[in-house]
Amino acid sequence: MSTGIVIYRSKYGSAKKYAHWIAEKTGFCCSETSNVKIETVTPYDTVIFCGGIYASGISGLSFLRKHYPKLRGKKLAVFCVGASPYDPDALEEIKNRNLKNDLAGIPLFYGRGAWDEKAMSFKDRTLCRLLQKAVAKTDPSAQEPWMKALLCATGQKCDWTEEKYLEGLMRYVLFNESNL
Repeated sequence: MSTGIVIYRSKYGSAKKYAHWIAEKTGFCCSETSNVKIETVTPYDTVIFCGGIYASGISGLSFLRKHYPKLRGKKLAVFCVGASPYDPDALEEIKNRNLKNDLAGIPLFYGRGAWDEKAMSFKDRTLCRLLQKAVAKTDPSAQEPWMKALLCATGQKCDWTEEKYLEGLMRYVLFNESNL
């Protein structure tokens, strides 16, 4: 039987929630990137990284980039979490931006997270409000799904996390199935 670990970086809790769900479903260990050293990770056959999307970057992915030479040959996967509804084109952009060079062959999966402006840092809240104002000026017929979701979430507390978003990752990890 394969052994594995789920490592994550979570700013507001959604990536942590998904990481723990993944660990429960797989029986893998689970640890936050700041608490894990590469020597702890290398004995495992499977490594799943889970992190939030902020300004099109996957938080904490630098751990995989930095340690990829020691992880080469292992079954790797990245599960990213964002506030927007699933959009294959947007996910492809995230993949192209974040999983390049050595990381280019790693499968990327997506789960919808949460939104709570009151829990956000001042900087994040300010950036989101500026983005909301800019998006609100665009023609509604030209808005992308993430834009509509951003405008709908304004001023609200929303939690869109659901275990159903893990289905593709679970098929890949447990049964080696992938439609990537």
